[in-house]
Amino acid sequence: MMTPRPSFTDEQIVEYLRENGSPPHIVRGGRAGLIERWQMFVGEVEEGYQLGLEDYRNDLDLRGIIETLGLADDEATRHADERLAGLLTPASKRLWESCDGDPFWDFGYPKNARGELLADLRREDLVAHAEP
Repeated sequence: MMTPRPSFTDEQIVEYLRENGSPPHIVRGGRAGLIERWQMFVGEVEEGYQLGLEDYRNDLDLRGIIETLGLADDEATRHADERLAGLLTPASKRLWESCDGDPFWDFGYPKNARGELLADLRREDLVAHAEP
């Protein structure tokens, strides 16, 4: 179980993002942009994630930032998390370490993984080679 994080002000969130090298569009979006981008990512997973594992891990980092900044209790974040949890197959090992603890999103891959993502998952032995 993850330790609850304190909430940060909008200004602190923007400063955190800037100091930690987030892309300018993420910094500009601040709190709302982080949550919106997480919702978009979950939608991409629902539709069939089109990018590779490196990009997938970058998107998991986004969720780690949300956790770190205390935004996990936001209703939109919780809803997106619930959707994502239903879309993941447990992985044979941790895909990424996006934040402290054992968050579910670091321990699963999309059930509908295909293309570059599936090839990358197989290359890193994160998914059984027999899976379609």
